[in-house]
Amino acid sequence: MTKNRLEAFSDAVIAIAMTIMVLEIKVPHGADWHALRPTVPLLLTYVLSYVLLGIYWNGHHHMLHATEHVNGTIMWTNLHLLFWLSLVPVATAWWGESNYAPLPTAVYGGVQVMSGFAYQTLQRSIVAQQGSSSKLGAAIGKDFKGKLSIISYLAAIGLAFVHPMISATIYALVAAMWFVPDRRIESRIE
Repeated sequence: MTKNRLEAFSDAVIAIAMTIMVLEIKVPHGADWHALRPTVPLLLTYVLSYVLLGIYWNGHHHMLHATEHVNGTIMWTNLHLLFWLSLVPVATAWWGESNYAPLPTAVYGGVQVMSGFAYQTLQRSIVAQQGSSSKLGAAIGKDFKGKLSIISYLAAIGLAFVHPMISATIYALVAAMWFVPDRRIESRIE
């Protein structure tokens, strides 16, 4: 399989996940600002999840751009990542509809931890196949941001039972950290 086919399949799965999330947002009943109030938690979780999926899509694109060819291990680790990303709409809907209750807040973090872990696993499988001196291997180095993200998500899971808004803040901060474009891979490709 070519990397282009893997990338196209992954793009489709991520696009479907984004589409499913927006379909969970119900049309407000009423024509005033008060009609929007019940949808605010779900809208906020949607925005955060949309940004996070966009970050994964962007990073995945750059990662595959730096990849010369794929093997079976890369294909399976990519499916592993897509599995966890496909759960983002369910976790998003539950978290938003629960008004940020502790368990759904923690489950949302769990999906983010596993997505981050799966992304790192995919990176490692590509580097293992292409070598640590490959474009991707040289670009990611020790991957401080990736490790910090997973640690932050793990902390947020525990803090969800203390105060869910602390967790929500951590999720938003991790997204903000990745929202700033990561030039490590781009600089190696250009």
